[in-house]
Amino acid sequence: MRMNDTMVHRGPDDAGAELYEAADGYTVGFAQRRLSIQDLSPLGHQPMHSKDGRVSVVYNGEIYNFLDLKKELNGYDFVSSCDTEVIIAAYLKWGKACVHRFNGMFAISLYDRETQEVIFMVDRIGVKPLYYHLTDTAEDGSCIPGRTGLVFGSELKPVMADPDFSEEIRQDVITRYLFQQYINAPDTIFRNVYKVSPGTILTFRNGALTEEKYWDVRDMYHRMQEDPVTDYDEAKAGLKKLLQEATARRMIADVPLGSFLSGGYDSSLISAIAQEHLGSTPLRTFSIGFEEKEYDEAQYAEEVARHLGTDHTSLYIGEKDMFDLVQSIPQYFDEPFADSSQIPTMLVSMLARRHVTVVLSGDAGDEFFCGYNIYDTVKQAQSLDLLGAAAHVVGQIPLGRHKLEEKYPFRVRVVAANRDKETKTQFGAGSYVEYAKKMVLPAKDMLSVNYETESRYGVDNWQIRRMLLDMDTYLPGDILVKVDRASMKYSLECRCPILDKEVMEYSYRIRHDFKYHNGSKKYILKDIAYDYIPKELLDRPKKGFGVPLGKWLQGPLKEELSAYADRDFLIRQGIFDADFVNRMIGDFLLNGDGGPATGRNFSKLSWSFFCFQAWYAKWRKEQGA
Repeated sequence: MRMNDTMVHRGPDDAGAELYEAADGYTVGFAQRRLSIQDLSPLGHQPMHSKDGRVSVVYNGEIYNFLDLKKELNGYDFVSSCDTEVIIAAYLKWGKACVHRFNGMFAISLYDRETQEVIFMVDRIGVKPLYYHLTDTAEDGSCIPGRTGLVFGSELKPVMADPDFSEEIRQDVITRYLFQQYINAPDTIFRNVYKVSPGTILTFRNGALTEEKYWDVRDMYHRMQEDPVTDYDEAKAGLKKLLQEATARRMIADVPLGSFLSGGYDSSLISAIAQEHLGSTPLRTFSIGFEEKEYDEAQYAEEVARHLGTDHTSLYIGEKDMFDLVQSIPQYFDEPFADSSQIPTMLVSMLARRHVTVVLSGDAGDEFFCGYNIYDTVKQAQSLDLLGAAAHVVGQIPLGRHKLEEKYPFRVRVVAANRDKETKTQFGAGSYVEYAKKMVLPAKDMLSVNYETESRYGVDNWQIRRMLLDMDTYLPGDILVKVDRASMKYSLECRCPILDKEVMEYSYRIRHDFKYHNGSKKYILKDIAYDYIPKELLDRPKKGFGVPLGKWLQGPLKEELSAYADRDFLIRQGIFDADFVNRMIGDFLLNGDGGPATGRNFSKLSWSFFCFQAWYAKWRKEQGA
């Protein structure tokens, strides 16, 4: 129960913990903290068991098509109206293949007494997290049949509470973390601790672990491309219908439901569809505004809400409101995580939870429909790649003690240096990469800061390639982690219609120029939004609000950052290069960012370092060190 209660914020309504004697001397322990959404009665309690006692389940998430599946499973004698029991019935009928029929967000743990297997299933894109720790392994971390154990949880907290938890930090992931600001599955910050990758089934039996990928971004993209939708009107109508169905599925709940509404295209579209589904009953919508008027966009959300007829609530926050949450980051983001948008996400989640238990969001519109500004840059970089190759060759000419390439203007230098076929869409400031590398003491098999995997996508168009890469990395590793932890901090369930199985797979069939059309990003998604909301309410320049990291780090967090970068402390810690980091942080505190011409984004690196050290301090304190 102690491990289970580390996650009371994820499930304050009920708790269950049970132990089962298994074969070969193993014991299976299942525990769950429940946030009651479907069937609020005790019939929804977990662990839940099949009537014949063969199967036990604990799980986090929602199976949105559980009512449809229930019709197919009419031979099973259901006693509850919740989706957990549907998982049990589906497994008994279809075995592990049942996961192909689930449309939802889920991390499922299932014990089958007949096969003596513990089976873990994670949803296709990794909305719901699942960590596991392998105990008593071989020197290389591999399993030892008959001996290795496994401890799992929706967060790292319960895993770290295990008395046999291994405390060894993985030195090899830290440089990539500093650069990317998150740690992507299957890696974690600890040795022998992993995240189950999206679209994966793990099976643990008698100390042996097997892994099966049942859904893959690359494979599904190419499969769907075999049947492309080439007519724009057909694509728009098809996507609109699927979004309507996906949103309706996510509105099934026995508790109050609302929607985030920022006033941008994605959240406005999802809110509009949800309001359409409710008819005359106003949808509860929520947004945050900023007291700093040059950043505030809450008025646009309020205008959209008035047009749609929603019951809208805005919370105006100041810099202090955000700053006050900094100290809670290591508590709710179990491993180092430095996407500063986590802070406003926590605030809007706090606001929504005052009124509802479930909230809809517009997340993933950018990744699946080409919405990020980086996709403009990627397109331009591909058009300049041949010139960059020539500039790189010429740039090798010696110029005194340097090469000519080192004297190129910053933008030319970036394009010229972008020669690695595995990282073509991940170009950036070489000096920034070098600073991230120099911050960390060398370790065996250090992970590269970029993902050297682009050739696996088999796509010539750099925009599409980068979108697929983001679906494999940035979306599940950063965006969905941020939304999950920020919302669950307040016991709020967040549901994302764009991440519906049918929507994701249909998006792969849509022609790319329907998404990126004459320089307009998310073209087809915007066009659907215009069916609900006048263009003038949506088409506006983004003001953009960034958490003032530099100001904080050089102001109220200066003393803490300086202590984290103290040379003697860093030497004792044994993770970072004490001399380099001490000088770099000192330079940043004195002079600020290096500026765009240098590529030395000191505030971003310093924030990544700060978040790591804040996490490290909390973790060591909890370990009694």
